[in-house]
Amino acid sequence: MPDYPTVTEAARAKLNLALHVRRRRTDGYHELETLFAFVEHGDSVRVTPGAVDSFTLAGPFAAVLAGEGDNLVTRAAIRFRDCFGGGAHMIELDKHLPIASGIGGGSADAAATLRALAKLHGVALDDPRLIGIADALGSDVPACLLGRTAFGRGRGERLVPIPGLPGTPVLLVNPGVAVSTAAVFQAWDGIDRGPISTGNLLAVAREGRNDLELPACAIAPAITAVLAALAAQPGVLLSRMSGSGATCFALFDDAAARDAAAAALQRPQWWIAATNLV
Repeated sequence: MPDYPTVTEAARAKLNLALHVRRRRTDGYHELETLFAFVEHGDSVRVTPGAVDSFTLAGPFAAVLAGEGDNLVTRAAIRFRDCFGGGAHMIELDKHLPIASGIGGGSADAAATLRALAKLHGVALDDPRLIGIADALGSDVPACLLGRTAFGRGRGERLVPIPGLPGTPVLLVNPGVAVSTAAVFQAWDGIDRGPISTGNLLAVAREGRNDLELPACAIAPAITAVLAALAAQPGVLLSRMSGSGATCFALFDDAAARDAAAAALQRPQWWIAATNLV
């Protein structure tokens, strides 16, 4: 039996340190400005060339995706092969991020799949064709393909890498509810509250906002409780909802404060992950 090479790629959770919605576009999307950042915690994707395509799931959130033959991972693999060739692959997804939670789980999985396939087949990660596949798969996939702190415009796909805050302790909290991205954007009030400023990343993030917080909280009031609980914790530098929700995050000045908050915020339905920015 052939000894096929295997590549494993991290699919790190994505955070929107700030997310400004500027206007509705005629193509159905919204014009955004956002500060993307990534944390150590996430899913992982393992890709091995094989005789036939296969897709298997593991991890605490595997059951949610079980039975879905079509998902962002399999779509990413098909589109990569259509563009670059490479034959069949066995793909394993270890799913640790909640679904539909505003931290780019599916987008990160698709991006990790593309990175793994690119490494297996000698495709540069900055190849415009690879970036084009990512863009076609979803608005957050290009940022997840880049995988580093960046300023995003357009739908979020026009990216400018910026210095990050690696090592900053982060606490992720999801109230155990899934929120429809389309419903949250539809509920946005249409008011342009201004652009993201420039300068020190933490200061800019603090001055910013997430324009989707209010509509998301109206749809899922449990988010309001999470935001209030995070903001009340000692040592918080910034607390906010990520993306269209329902996951919220807090940056802390040290790991001890983050870990104390993680212990204090344990609730029966809440998903909590203590991690760090990368």
